[in-house]
Amino acid sequence: MDSPGEYLPIRSCIYNVCTVMYTFCIHKEVVVGRTGAPRTTGRSETINLRASQKQKGLIDRAAEALGKNRSDFMLETVCREAETVLLDRRYFALSKDAFERFSAMLDHPPASNPKLRRLLHTRAPWER
Repeated sequence: MDSPGEYLPIRSCIYNVCTVMYTFCIHKEVVVGRTGAPRTTGRSETINLRASQKQKGLIDRAAEALGKNRSDFMLETVCREAETVLLDRRYFALSKDAFERFSAMLDHPPASNPKLRRLLHTRAPWER
């Protein structure tokens, strides 16, 4: 990693289908303030949000339940969701030959699988 907060590509290849996923790296330094309580440092950017009183109360209750302050809770939650969004985006890089084989697999239906068919026709426990 070169610097905190940098997007780093994670590359993996499975069956000639390469995916690139980006993850956001968050670095925090914890120091002890005058009150003896830990606080985070190393943050230089400000993000301003407008929220309703109800939303703020909900966020504060959730942060308190986890023993965090509002800023730490919001930043960690938003970064976790941002990672989810970015990890859900995939880039496939294939050679022409590999792409043709991949397309052929997608164009042909899978072989009959009685166990899978039975599973797909089984009602979920919460639907019974």
